[in-house]
Amino acid sequence: MKNVVISGTGLFTPPHVITNEELVASFNAYADLQNAKHTAAIAAGERAAIPHSSVEFIEKASGIRQRYVLEKDGVLDPTRMKPRFAPRPDEALSLMAEIAVDAGAKAIAAAGLQPGQIDAVLCAAANMQRAYPAMACEIQAALGCGGYGFDMNVACSSATFALQQAVDAVRNGSATRVLIVNPEITSAHLEWRDRDCHFIFGDVCTALVVEAEDTAVGAERWRVRGTRLLTQYSNHIRNNAGFINRCEDTDPDARDKTFMQEGRKVFKEVVPMAAEHIERHLHTLALEPTQVRRFWLHQANLGMNQLVIKKLVGADLSGTQGHDLAPIILGEYANTASAGSIIAFHKHRADLRAGDVGVICSFGAGYSIGSVVVERL
Repeated sequence: MKNVVISGTGLFTPPHVITNEELVASFNAYADLQNAKHTAAIAAGERAAIPHSSVEFIEKASGIRQRYVLEKDGVLDPTRMKPRFAPRPDEALSLMAEIAVDAGAKAIAAAGLQPGQIDAVLCAAANMQRAYPAMACEIQAALGCGGYGFDMNVACSSATFALQQAVDAVRNGSATRVLIVNPEITSAHLEWRDRDCHFIFGDVCTALVVEAEDTAVGAERWRVRGTRLLTQYSNHIRNNAGFINRCEDTDPDARDKTFMQEGRKVFKEVVPMAAEHIERHLHTLALEPTQVRRFWLHQANLGMNQLVIKKLVGADLSGTQGHDLAPIILGEYANTASAGSIIAFHKHRADLRAGDVGVICSFGAGYSIGSVVVERL
């Protein structure tokens, strides 16, 4: 079987930061405005008052301290509470394609390649800017890549699911070099007006180049030892926005048209699923979790990752040793949907040596879990 490697990574980080302090001040101003507007209904028991958020609540619940966003003024405006993006004409490069081209070009350069040597582009993200034409085709054209491109969405597992598709494509000969991009504009589908989730997400884009080991020319190569995917239907993370909405005569700004989750249920159900998934995957490769040098896990919640690692190897992720084993980028980037585990891989791999084994794993709505076992060459 042909050996396949990850030969390059790229990262686009937006220019704007929203700190927890800024976010809390904005949310609390919004809450006060809404509570004042509905004073009578609240007094009559017809409507619940919106409680204030706090920095302490956010950091205890998630481990998040800030997030990067493409636009912050609209998010922090208590009369708006969502980004303010300027519409672009059809002839202009779309916003999602713009950030994907940035990250993709960096990954291609890191692999020692030119865009024309890429013959497949996979755009994998939790939400697409439009239904068609495919974002991947626009990104492919903007970069000057050949071959084919398509979009795919498996929520927060999109990047690892795309990795398996890329590895399979190289092994079966349908592509020679695949670019995966994960443009996550999560600020546009986060409900900034909901205290339980207004702090969760941030914007970013990651990229990976996947190609055959024997033709890779880049200075750094990570052999893909194996991939494993799993889905199990759950309604506990959901977003009902879609093209059917206009035919249902529903409010496009209704609560169910943005990110929703039952966080406690997700935590309780996904943690054991993810740990078991990783362990079973490693066993198929005759490996034990204790033989893994580093875990680059999905970056949704600090407590979730701590518990996954504890179940796998008994390590405490709160100390320096734990961070070395499973790096956390949540504090800086927040949850970036499918890009989180790839950011961790991009930023925390340079110290690994030849022969070291690592696991890239993401988990999210679906439920979906994808794991990729890699070895540094």
